[in-house]
Amino acid sequence: MKTVPAIINLSEDLYLSLASIGLTKDKIVSESRKLLALMYFKKNILSLGKATELSGLSKWNFIEYLSQNNVPIINYDDDEIDRELEIAEEIINKLKL
Repeated sequence: MKTVPAIINLSEDLYLSLASIGLTKDKIVSESRKLLALMYFKKNILSLGKATELSGLSKWNFIEYLSQNNVPIINYDDDEIDRELEIAEEIINKLKL
């Protein structure tokens, strides 16, 4: 798959502040990718698969990262929940026959 580089420019002072707490350039990139993925997944801009790809993590590690940051994997609105419950009720009623 072809890739496109995305670069963040940091002021030297900002980079030195981050470096002083042990963040390397690679770690800053890694953390930035995870945070972007989390934000775009939370805002429903990226699917779980695409957000996982952006994060650079495995699918299960990204799901764990979402959980650690209190971001639900499934985010139904009230109408979607009602529809799911109606379907479940229909299935239960058919099984009773």
